[in-house]
Amino acid sequence: MLTWIILAILAVNAATFVSFWRDKVYAINDTRRIPEADLLKLALIGGTPGAFLARHMFRHKTRKEPFSTYLQLIAVIQLGGLIGISNASNVASYDIDNIFKINHPRSAF
Repeated sequence: MLTWIILAILAVNAATFVSFWRDKVYAINDTRRIPEADLLKLALIGGTPGAFLARHMFRHKTRKEPFSTYLQLIAVIQLGGLIGISNASNVASYDIDNIFKINHPRSAF
C-alpha cells in the first residue's frame, strides 16, 4: 500500500515538473500556454515539490502574481496537513493510559 502511495506521489510530481517545463517551452515559442489553474491543480494534488523544482530549474513563473502566492499557500497547507497527520499518528500510537495519567504530589501528612 505504501509503495503505491509513494509511486503516485512521484508520478504526480513528475507530471507537474513536465507541465511546468512544457509551459516554459510554450512561452518561449509564443504558443498556447498551459492554464495557471491547471498547474496549481497539479500542485494541489501533491505536485508541489515538482512545481518548486521546475520553477527553480527553468526560472519559470517565479515572479508571477498571484500564482506564486497561491503556490506558496498550497505548500503551507500541505505542510500543515503532513504535520497534523504525523502528530495524529504519534498520538494514536502513544499509550492511552499515559495521556490521562495525573501525577499528584505526595502529601506531607
